[in-house]
Amino acid sequence: MKREISKQWKVTHTQNSPSHTQGWVLEPGRWEEFDPFLIMAEDWFQKGTFGFHPHRGIETVTYVVDGELHHKDNHGGEGILKKGDVQWMTAGKGILHAEEPVGDQTVHSLQLWINLPAKNKMTDTRYQDLYQQDMPLMKEQGTSIRIFSGTYKGKQAPTLNYTPIMMLDMMMEPEAETTIDIPASYNGFLYILEGNGIFGERAQKGEKNHVLWLGPGNGTQEENSTLSVKTTSDVLHAILYAGEPIKERVVAQGPFVMNTEEEIRQAFLDYRQGKF
Repeated sequence: MKREISKQWKVTHTQNSPSHTQGWVLEPGRWEEFDPFLIMAEDWFQKGTFGFHPHRGIETVTYVVDGELHHKDNHGGEGILKKGDVQWMTAGKGILHAEEPVGDQTVHSLQLWINLPAKNKMTDTRYQDLYQQDMPLMKEQGTSIRIFSGTYKGKQAPTLNYTPIMMLDMMMEPEAETTIDIPASYNGFLYILEGNGIFGERAQKGEKNHVLWLGPGNGTQEENSTLSVKTTSDVLHAILYAGEPIKERVVAQGPFVMNTEEEIRQAFLDYRQGKF
């Protein structure tokens, strides 16, 4: 079954401070529509923007578009991610972490929040630093796809998931075309970082800073759906995210995402009492 692009929008960026510019790729509040994804931000930031802060009930997936990102947390985790690397953090029952550029650099990043099912909300915290050179690479004529999560055309990323997620980093040469296989039950979207192309069954045009939301696959996780991608005269760099919907109630406040208001109140209480 062939996928089409059901919705498309362009990300606009706002300078929040002299050291931080941000745009919403997926804006907050559209929980049912974006399931299992919650929000996604594109950021340009300098040191001091994202100091130590808490999370509970989610996973964060940070893709470094440019620069070097130093991360550390209150559980002893620490590392440096460079251009093209990904940090997959499971906040679970609670974590405090910081994300800072190395030195005086400005880091350009994409950060996606993925919901955790109710049964995994209070799981142990986990960091997975996914260095691009360690991730499976699929090369076809004019197309290079780095697999950061999930399985693509027989190649599987080592990434551990609670919610089944596919993440593909796509680079395509001018006048190339490919067909992407996606489980038919997954919701998903592409974000175009550079270039332009033609996407899906209805030949939807997309360009830099466009979000392309996939139409439904109308099938099961075991069934396959496909998305066609063609480039024109430019090189295309796009990230595809797709995942199995959780279909549970979402209650979110600040950095905490749970299933009930009581669980949110408990999260704030636990944080204030130093239980993270």
